[in-house]
Amino acid sequence: MFSNDSPLTSTMITLFGAALATYGLRLGGLLLSERLPRAPAFRAFMRALPGTILLSLVVPGVLAAGPWGCLAALATVLTAIKTRQTLLAMLAGMLVIIFQRQWL
Repeated sequence: MFSNDSPLTSTMITLFGAALATYGLRLGGLLLSERLPRAPAFRAFMRALPGTILLSLVVPGVLAAGPWGCLAALATVLTAIKTRQTLLAMLAGMLVIIFQRQWL
């Protein structure tokens, strides 16, 4: 149906590979969860891990955006703390960047 060098074929192979890797990791986590230590220190570490991964993904982008990126991140965090609404917090950060790009 498709030739081997078709962009659609490459895209489908990539998507299938990504889906396979994602579900493989999830299944592996489920299967290995029985073997993880039950110590309180390990549980605390595992609870903190998602936050640290999120920070490792967000901080480089914020710093690369310069002072306005830092201001947008601060607006996002303060709005999230004050309102506890994720969408509103994201909009606050986006508005700072939109303002900077449109008017400054």
